[in-house]
This record gives sequence, C-alpha cells and structure tokens, in this order.
Amino acid sequence: MIDRLIALLVLGVVLGAPFGLTLLLTTELLVNFVFFYPLFMSGIWMAGGMYFWLHWERKWSWRPSPAPPLRGDPLVSILVPCFNEARNARETLAAALNQEYPHVEVIAINDGSSDETAAVLDRLAMHDPRLRIVHLARNQGKAMALRMGTLAARGEYLVCIDGDALLAPDAVNYLAAPLVEHKRVGAVTGNPRIRTRSTLIGRVQVGEFSSIIGLIKRTQRVYGQLFTVSGVCAAFRRAAVDQVGYWSLDMVTEDMDITWKLQRAQWSVLYEPRALCWILMPETLRGLWKQRRRWARGGAEVFIKNLPSIGHDKYCRLWLLMADYFLSVLWAFSLALTVVLWLAGLVLALPAELQVSIIVPPSFTGMVLAMVCIAQFLISAMIDRRYEPGLMRALYWIVWYPFAFWLINFLTILATFPLVMLKARRQRARWTSPDRGIKELT
Repeated sequence: MIDRLIALLVLGVVLGAPFGLTLLLTTELLVNFVFFYPLFMSGIWMAGGMYFWLHWERKWSWRPSPAPPLRGDPLVSILVPCFNEARNARETLAAALNQEYPHVEVIAINDGSSDETAAVLDRLAMHDPRLRIVHLARNQGKAMALRMGTLAARGEYLVCIDGDALLAPDAVNYLAAPLVEHKRVGAVTGNPRIRTRSTLIGRVQVGEFSSIIGLIKRTQRVYGQLFTVSGVCAAFRRAAVDQVGYWSLDMVTEDMDITWKLQRAQWSVLYEPRALCWILMPETLRGLWKQRRRWARGGAEVFIKNLPSIGHDKYCRLWLLMADYFLSVLWAFSLALTVVLWLAGLVLALPAELQVSIIVPPSFTGMVLAMVCIAQFLISAMIDRRYEPGLMRALYWIVWYPFAFWLINFLTILATFPLVMLKARRQRARWTSPDRGIKELT
C-alpha cells in the first residue's frame, strides 16, 4: 500500500512539475530545461568516460597484454537461456565452449521453445561433455531460466549470456577475474558490440553502444554504482545472487532488477569494457520500438520498486542513479508539455507566460548541440577504438545518434512510465522472440 501511494505521488510530481514550473517561472525555464538538459548530460558522460579512460583504460591501451589468469583455476559456469534459438544456438554455444580459459561448463536452458531448439541443443550436447541441457516444459521467462541454470551449475562464478550472443575468446577471463580477486564484487558487466548492420537502424546502434551506453556505464562506475548490467553479457558471484534471492520473476528487465538488488545488499557491480560480446539487435523500426519500450518499462519498474527503500544513508551511492532517472523522466514530460503549449499557441490566445514561440532550437543552440554530438562521438571513438578498430568509419551514420537517443527516450517514457506507475501488481514476465536484425556482420 505504501509503495502504491509513493508511486502515485511520484507520478503526480512528474506530471505536474513541468506545468507548475511553467506557471511560476514562465515557459522560458521550461524550454531551457528541454534544450539544455541533454547538453548537460552529454557533458557529464564525456567527462566521466574520459576520467574512466585516464584512470584505468589508458594503461590497457598502451600496454596490450593477455587476459588475466584466474587464480586457483575455478570452474566457471556459462548460462545460456534459450527461447526459439534454433538458428543461433550452434554459433553461440560454440563461442562459449571455445573460451581460452579451459575450466568452463556451459548450461543451455531451453525455456519451452516452440521451434527446433530442444533438438538442436540435445544434438550439440552429444559432442561435448562440458555442455549440459536443461529443458523447461513451458515458457517461464528468462528470470526463471537463469534460476534453473544456477541450480544446475557447479561453479561459483556464473557468466550469463543470451542465446544469440557470441563471447569473445577471452571474455570469461575478463568477466570472472574481478569476482575472483575482490570478494565484495557481486557482478561484472561486459561490453556488448553490434553485429547487425545492414540497415541505418542497425548502423546507428553501433554508435549507441559506444557513444551513449559505453560512456554512461563508465560515468556511473566513476561515481560508484551502475543502473544495470548488460543482460546479454554479465558475470555473477553465485553467493551474491543467492543472498538477494536470484532474479525476480515479475520484472520485465531482470538484468536491471538484479543489479539494484545486489547493490542494495552492498555488493559492488563493475564494468569491464575488455569483456567483449557480439550481439544481434533490431534493424526495423517496429523491432527497435518494441525493445526500447521494454527497456523503458523495466527502468520504471526498478525506479518505483526501489524508491521507497533507499532513503537510508547506507544507500547514498544509489541516490545519483535515482536522481538521474527522475530527471530524464521529468525532461520527457517537459518536452511533451512544451509541444502541447506550442501547438495550443497556434490556435489559442494563451497568456504570455504560457506561450512557446519556437519548438526548434535557435541556430546558435542547435549548433552547440550538434558540436556536442560530434564531440561525444569522437571521445567515445577514441576510447572504444581498441575494441572496434573501424569505428571511425561509421562516423557518417553515428554522429547524430545522440539526437535519436533522446527522441527514443522521450517517446518510450511517455508510452510506459504512467502505465507502470499506476499498475497495481506485476505479473510473471515471459519473453517472445525479438527482432534479431536482417543481416549479420561478416
């Protein structure tokens, strides 16, 4: 009941704050917030990414070295939840089994697939004793698949990937090393890279994972916590996952939820950019919208679930994440209000303090935003060139992605945030086959 009241209060603040500010301080503040908040956040991400690079990555780039050994040669269990992955399972499991680190077991969990996944997995298991298969009678969702895989695993360290992801040969070393060396590290997230690039949507996502997501994760690690691990490529300490009750079955994005559960239990979550994993992403507008709407819904669920319980000062390192998310939601509704006032002003005689005369940034502001987009990409390309040497060749397609990122963020928040905040109870989260792109990178 308290969670429900807090949800309604937050929703009221988010919906009412832009209008209240408009009445008190005119639309000038509203328009400035809409235009300059993305600019401010880009500056924060660039500064955080540069600090992370200067403090850690620079020495990696200057002194290429083999992947770190794992002290004691512990068994690492690679969990691969699969739902309708008959086309991708062979390649994914081959990459998992061909790790440079030899002491691994691979557990593929067939989550009630309706295609030939079960038969494909059973045939593959006959050729390598390190591969074991867990069959679920019906689709239970990725969170349940990961739970079942954890129960079947023999290792203390769990590397979790999607059924269409390709681990780099040294990825297990990089993912597991911080867990082995530091007892308070509960999870390590890797560095997903895009391999579907046959359309403009596919190409610009290459820029997203470097100039947006990569910089955000680096920045969040600088101030201490991550909003989410990458569910497609992450490692966990089994004891930490067991302590927090495993992955929640009613959360749309189980990776966001487990990240917050671990951090609330005082486990550290790290970002390891050298742990590469090549993934498939949507290459159609419909597939992209479905994926990003799911991500937005998951962010809202995590926000409302954790907001009532992080007031204690022991959670102070999570407050910046909460503030960042709240401001992004406030920005989306502020932009929506700006558009509404601008359209209303075309047909109605609004009071002077409610009039929005322009909806497109002035030329100088637009130039500044464009220059920041270019600077953000150049910085991210400089940092990420070690992991993807040809990144600069994608400049033409990528440089405007920050604008697309904020537009997608705006639309998905408007579509999902109010519904999540007003929903009384969540149901079991199950998955469907996503858009995997049109053509893979060769």
